[in-house]
Amino acid sequence: MEEMQVGKVTHYFAKIGVAVIEVTGGSIKVGDEIHLKGHTTDFKQKVDSMQIEHEKLEIAEPGQSVGIKVEEPARANDLVYKEI
Repeated sequence: MEEMQVGKVTHYFAKIGVAVIEVTGGSIKVGDEIHLKGHTTDFKQKVDSMQIEHEKLEIAEPGQSVGIKVEEPARANDLVYKEI
């Protein structure tokens, strides 16, 4: 399957396991499977929920930064992909 870059990680909160993802292209919806990839990061997971400033969100558009709970550690500048 082909993947499209939809964003990048700008921050990772290790204690709560949340990555802040800046959406740069396309969109991210609850239910999408995303692929986080970086120097030491490479995993896929389903988006169960997203938040902006503690408000739940169903879809994130370019220009928005969203918090997504991740199953593995992520790092700043990791790229976020989604299958197209």
